[in-house]
Amino acid sequence: MDQATLVSLDLMDGQRVVNALEESEIKLSVAILMVSSDEDNWTLVLASPDLDHGTKLDAYTTVVRIARPKFHHMLPNIRILPMKDPFIRDLRKRYAKIKDIAGTRVRGQYGKLYIDEGYVYLLR
Repeated sequence: MDQATLVSLDLMDGQRVVNALEESEIKLSVAILMVSSDEDNWTLVLASPDLDHGTKLDAYTTVVRIARPKFHHMLPNIRILPMKDPFIRDLRKRYAKIKDIAGTRVRGQYGKLYIDEGYVYLLR
């Protein structure tokens, strides 16, 4: 399977979403741009206790409402996972002691998901 190459535009779009959420009422715990064998496209994976309240639709609606004004084109693919998701828990556990992980590239199995290639924006 061919995978799209991570380009600076992808990184800038992800950072723009992260910045918009961080400037709003949403305090992110995880923001990682990744591609896995399960999906062909790069996806911005987000997790926050602030997004765990309500339904998944509520979480996506909140993210789109905040991030959409920052874009003149489509938002990147976004996946919001609950803080208790095995992927989020494993990712946070493995990198808990690294203070400045922003900009780190990661690969491997985390919980039930495998990251073929990933770029960490933040991990708290």
